[in-house]
Amino acid sequence: MAAGATAVAAGVNHLAPAVSPMTAAVALGVLVGNLRMRGAGLLPVATRPGLGVAAKRVMRVAVVLLGFKLALSDILSLGWPSLVLVCLVVAATFFGTRWLGRRAGLPGDQPLLIATGFSICGASAVAAMNGVTESEERDTVTAVALVTLCGTLAIAVLPLLHHPLGLTDLQFGRWTGASVHDVGQVVAIGQTAGAAALGQAVVVKLMRVALLAPLVTGVALARSRRGGRAAGEKRPAPLPLFLVGFLACVAIRSTGVLPAGFVNTAGTVDELLTAAALFALGSTVDVRNLLRTGRRALLVGLASWALIAAVSYAGVLLTT
Repeated sequence: MAAGATAVAAGVNHLAPAVSPMTAAVALGVLVGNLRMRGAGLLPVATRPGLGVAAKRVMRVAVVLLGFKLALSDILSLGWPSLVLVCLVVAATFFGTRWLGRRAGLPGDQPLLIATGFSICGASAVAAMNGVTESEERDTVTAVALVTLCGTLAIAVLPLLHHPLGLTDLQFGRWTGASVHDVGQVVAIGQTAGAAALGQAVVVKLMRVALLAPLVTGVALARSRRGGRAAGEKRPAPLPLFLVGFLACVAIRSTGVLPAGFVNTAGTVDELLTAAALFALGSTVDVRNLLRTGRRALLVGLASWALIAAVSYAGVLLTT
């Protein structure tokens, strides 16, 4: 079921390149999970175990493959002012969004997952954090939906602000990379200002992706210290295996031995696996319940989007 939905999502992306396979997949999952025929859901009960595997294990494999998009040489080429900028943007967005989520009274791990998605790299970051928090599916899907919504809005809004904000093409590229969530969305926006802007946008974005491992590891260590203190209770692993795999893929990519064709193929497989996992997550969403309780989360998501855009804009002006 997940594989079939991924094929449909890929077809939608082929017909409408502005719609990523991940966006199409999560929307399809929500649609299929909530449609009823003769009082019964469209998804047979027998599909639930397989969709559970897709939502967790397949997503972790996708996070591992994400490492092939990142080479240390690309990060070092930014120079220390840009590196400091990216670290400050990620820190301000992560802690600011968590604070906003708590003040708004969001339940469970929603503040943490939303903060991770907006500050790092969208749905993939949410999935990576969920790998160590084992959050409720409702919280995970809410975070994914918000970063998808705001990232999609950014494709339409940011190019319109390029010249009114007085940004050069180089500055616009860096602002895009520092403020937009998903890599595909960064490419869609950055290319509107030319090849040079696109290159800057992708490199800055990949620097944010590089901060995924330390951020998730930090949260895992914090929860490891708080949990597992009862006698005989197993403590959670401080560094999950999928993050070890992510770092290994980064190291291999950084050696320069991988041909471009392999890297491109790995990126495509990563997107398709993520789409399969997001379809599975989307199928668990109860839209009626989400509409009743999701207004505060929507406001927090929009506030987080405005926060990262403002902080990164100020940082770009100061460093270029």
